[in-house]
Amino acid sequence: MIRFLIFAGLLYLLFILVKRAISPGSAMSIAEAARVLDVAPDADPATIVEAHKRLITKVHPDAGGTSPLAMQVNQARDILLRNISTR
Repeated sequence: MIRFLIFAGLLYLLFILVKRAISPGSAMSIAEAARVLDVAPDADPATIVEAHKRLITKVHPDAGGTSPLAMQVNQARDILLRNISTR
């Protein structure tokens, strides 16, 4: 039983460490997000989605890009779309 508890504890610790490594450290500003997607900070949703699609096809790991870069592009899209809903 003790082995199971130790194993479960180690598994939980590993889960927490991986979760921290995957989550973005600090959120980028709206201006930074707009620069990443090459759109205006007050761009409409269609423009943001179009810019995201254009970029993600180039930076996605399956297309020869990197995972951190794809995460940055996705984060920029999310920030700009979230900004629209709070305007």
